[in-house]
Amino acid sequence: MKAIKLLLSFSLIATLFTSCYTEVIVDDYYDEPTITVGQLLSSYELWYVDINSTLGYGETPFLQKAFTISFRNGVVYANNNIVGLGTNGNGFGIDVGEYDAYNMTLDVYHDIDGFERYEVYEIDGNTIELYNRNNDTSYFLDGYQRNNFDYDYVFYDNIHYFLQEYEAWEKVYTSDYGAINEFDNENFLQFLPGGNDSEFRSSQDSQGTSPTGLYWDYTGVYGVGDVTNDFYLKTLTLDYDYLGNEYFELSVINDGKIELYHPNSGTVYEFIGRNYIQYLKSDGTKNKLKNPNTDKKRKYRKEKVNNPR
Repeated sequence: MKAIKLLLSFSLIATLFTSCYTEVIVDDYYDEPTITVGQLLSSYELWYVDINSTLGYGETPFLQKAFTISFRNGVVYANNNIVGLGTNGNGFGIDVGEYDAYNMTLDVYHDIDGFERYEVYEIDGNTIELYNRNNDTSYFLDGYQRNNFDYDYVFYDNIHYFLQEYEAWEKVYTSDYGAINEFDNENFLQFLPGGNDSEFRSSQDSQGTSPTGLYWDYTGVYGVGDVTNDFYLKTLTLDYDYLGNEYFELSVINDGKIELYHPNSGTVYEFIGRNYIQYLKSDGTKNKLKNPNTDKKRKYRKEKVNNPR
């Protein structure tokens, strides 16, 4: 009788251990990732770099320049320019480097900025975080397919960068109507890289002068503003310091031409962009900038904050 009880006890213990062991296996199975980091990165054609959501005080240069990033078969593509946004590289932009993705880690080998490693976190259905442990900074990227990405919104929300992507803007048209004013004498404008309030230069050199040979008569500060209830119309203010301000309504005709309406005189001007600046070439000379300008970075519209990660 005792032997039977002992045998039953061992059987019960074995059953309990078997049950517990089975539960652990089931739990572990459900904890396994359902998607690899490579699949996650390629699940959207475009990742918009939400620059104002960045956490931390560091910077990753190539992410600071890019409006969108794409990861396609080991190649990193970026839209670094507003000019051509939506058409360059069929919407993907240009080839800027290579990447390797494994174990929720992303290694990027950028053609100019070199190697960077990121820890990848899935925040929600279409948002990921790229955490750079070297500078304790996180960039947040929102995923889109090309057919539902609002290229126009990004273009008009970043007009000040568009103005900076030509070495100069040449006046090619002045309306016959409108009062004579000082700005009639200005034939070239240049908008230097920076934030939404940056430096501009103007020249009265004759039309047709090469941008590289211009003499800049005036230097001041410019600002681009929004117009209520008209997202596609902007304001442009040129501050000539002691000479006063010139105020315009700014309209974009196409990727290389703008219209400036001068309300004070009622005059309309048209300017075309000269010497387009592509920030990373894609024609086999990727390691050289067409116009080296390390200041060309997207600027934060709020103060940087500490990264809690």
